[in-house]
Amino acid sequence: MTQNIHPTAIIDPSATIAADVEIGPYAIIGPQVTIGKGSRIESHAVVKGPSIIGENCHIFQFATVGEATPDLKYQGEETWLKMGDRNVVREGATIHRGTVQDLGETRIGSDNLIMAYAHVGHDCVIGDHCILVNNSSLAGHVWVGDWAILGGYTLVHQRVKIGAHAFTGFGTGVSMDVPAFVTASGHRAEPKGINSEGLKRRGYTAEQIANITKAYKLLYRRKLKLDEALVQIRAIDPNCEELGLFISSIADSTRGIMR
Repeated sequence: MTQNIHPTAIIDPSATIAADVEIGPYAIIGPQVTIGKGSRIESHAVVKGPSIIGENCHIFQFATVGEATPDLKYQGEETWLKMGDRNVVREGATIHRGTVQDLGETRIGSDNLIMAYAHVGHDCVIGDHCILVNNSSLAGHVWVGDWAILGGYTLVHQRVKIGAHAFTGFGTGVSMDVPAFVTASGHRAEPKGINSEGLKRRGYTAEQIANITKAYKLLYRRKLKLDEALVQIRAIDPNCEELGLFISSIADSTRGIMR
């Protein structure tokens, strides 16, 4: 299959474009950009490098992907954006590369949906199967676990970690870490329960959801100290995989969890 590149597109000679990539009118592909097979870049989109865009990604019009960060520490060093496969980046979204003061790269996994006007700041790490709804915004150094969903206009403070399968409501302001499976909402995010509907859709059993619910209540309802809560959560079932994920999202927090 041959490339389908519109004659008005501007592509730097150093870019590496797979044979079947489609690039629309007036799109700009900068130096040191690699775009994998099956990907599609719509009109007026901008992809800058150094960046690696995986296979079967779809970047919509007016999105800017791989731009240099406005972080004042950034002085033009070579930093990267690395994006996996089957990602969708909708209209007007912005994704910045990393800084040498942290990872040196922004990392986005596979099968993610980054909706219109969402922003992914420098050195962010996003897992797989995540959704950033319209106008959600990640400051620098944010980590987002697999299957997390950030509701529209969610604002995430720098260095916050959002756990796997977590969910934030519309307009949530997140300044502390959100543990795995937990739903949060409010201008200053507050815990509202577990993401039980999302877990059901992903095949979690009633027993697994019950274990997560017990863990949530121990953490948030019993007024226990954090160490006491973790001891009791571990006692529910020491071999339970989902409880291990819940516990690790708390134990690995460096900023402190929302509580």
